[in-house]
Amino acid sequence: MTDIRDLTVGVLGGTGAQGKGLAIRWARAGLKVIIGSRSAERAELAAKEIVEVAGGDVRGADNSDCAADSDIVLVAVPWDGHGDLLASLRDQLAGKIVIDCVNPLGFDKQGPFALPVTEGSAAQQAELLLPESRVTAAFHHVSAVLLADLSVSEVDMDVLVLGDDREATDTVRELAELVPGFRGVYGGRLRNAHQIEAFTANLIAINRRYKTHAGLKITGV
Repeated sequence: MTDIRDLTVGVLGGTGAQGKGLAIRWARAGLKVIIGSRSAERAELAAKEIVEVAGGDVRGADNSDCAADSDIVLVAVPWDGHGDLLASLRDQLAGKIVIDCVNPLGFDKQGPFALPVTEGSAAQQAELLLPESRVTAAFHHVSAVLLADLSVSEVDMDVLVLGDDREATDTVRELAELVPGFRGVYGGRLRNAHQIEAFTANLIAINRRYKTHAGLKITGV
């Protein structure tokens, strides 16, 4: 079995808050990390910023090179560009574990709400567009603010991991647990990703009302 620490993790959308926050924690844990972006220059700048904060082996690349050079790839891009990006990276992502953490949400005067997705969820859209990849869904409910703040030594929350490939979901749970305080918990088949993605709207509403960075904890496990 390959040790999780020997793998290279690519972060598509690594210049955004959520992707960058996870990259900071993985870099601090000793993983090799590649930051992906439409602009290689922006990715390289983000990688330098991460190294300044967390140390580690982090470099930037355009999305195509990030996908090609990584063993596991996290998709943390805006929903409106999700489908087009994954369709363009089908060959580069073939055979790899892909972790989709995209939340299709809208916002209006009443606050956040879940958007309808033709395929059922962002993760199911990824599965359809990447038939040769091992698609999982995870990291939807993690706080980018807490991840980026290394003075927070432990981020105390559970990470729900969904997927149809047992080995892939176990690997993603192990990856989650490299972040101090995180616990990876299997959350069901990929067909159940819609409610996981949609629940992010509820968490945002909670965080706004109570001015906090709430996450999830699963009891009895």
